[in-house]
Amino acid sequence: MSSESPKMSQSTKDILLKVRKMIPPMLEKFHKGQMGRVAVIGGSEDYTGAPYFSAMASARLGCDMSHVICEPQAAQVIKTYSPNLMVHPLMRQSTHASTTDSASSIAKSVIEMLPRLHVLVIGPGLGRDKLMQETCAKVIEAARERGMPFVLDADGLNLAQTKPELVQGYKECILTPNVVEFGRLCKSKGINTEGLEGGKAAEKLSNAFGGVTIVKKGKEDWISNGERTFVSDIEGGLKRSGGQGDTLTGTLATFLGWRKAYLDNIWEHDGALDEVELLALAAFGGSAVTRECSRLAFKKKGRSLQASDLTEEVYVAFRNLFEDGPKL
Repeated sequence: MSSESPKMSQSTKDILLKVRKMIPPMLEKFHKGQMGRVAVIGGSEDYTGAPYFSAMASARLGCDMSHVICEPQAAQVIKTYSPNLMVHPLMRQSTHASTTDSASSIAKSVIEMLPRLHVLVIGPGLGRDKLMQETCAKVIEAARERGMPFVLDADGLNLAQTKPELVQGYKECILTPNVVEFGRLCKSKGINTEGLEGGKAAEKLSNAFGGVTIVKKGKEDWISNGERTFVSDIEGGLKRSGGQGDTLTGTLATFLGWRKAYLDNIWEHDGALDEVELLALAAFGGSAVTRECSRLAFKKKGRSLQASDLTEEVYVAFRNLFEDGPKL
């Protein structure tokens, strides 16, 4: 545990107490997979780090099974990063597709995996290739039919921007835009958030998408489902290197996996949290852990901080906030 406690408001402390309730205890009766089965869909020839950072953050936080579904050129590289991840070379970029490949045929192999999974993260390292984007659109449609929660980030947000019907009104969807991506999403919806404070802006965008959860990243992270809005103001680091958002999507996905475990009552609890509140708390938990990772890594690395430094702090950050840290 870090000797210094992270700075945060009393309201954040109060929400973290609720987040603690959804974290499963470690019990002998549990079996492999009950603590979460997450798949990150992304990873292209040019971008191999992002899906790794996301899936590894999910695993380091405590997800039982972390998968990466990516393009074959990316799979060869990602497999060398860690033997702990399950890597599936099922996606295809246009430049590597055969004449018989189509978005539907490629998506079929991914969709066949969905019954084995609890949560999807779509976007890290995905790129803007048309075939990759269209394949993900097919997967999102199938995930919605199953009622499966998913997180869209990075180039996955392009799908919400260009094909908003994919996520419109789907309450199991979480979008995690940075300030630039947030502006693009607002423009795609024809809404103006200029002059609004972060919470009101996130609330307005959420309502425009029919109540999807928005995590507006920044100095503070604003989380809104259009009805309830939270601010995650835990102190973070000051370095804004690329890839830190991938830690957020991975940790958030694990919290969503724990949400399912809570709703499935795999351990005894008071049942005080419903599925709507649990989704908001999952988003808050992911934000909190990521911000604490950033603080810890920045303290050690300063200006040299890289996304991989956050990966190494995930478990310490979790313990600081939820296990060994000061009483909230």
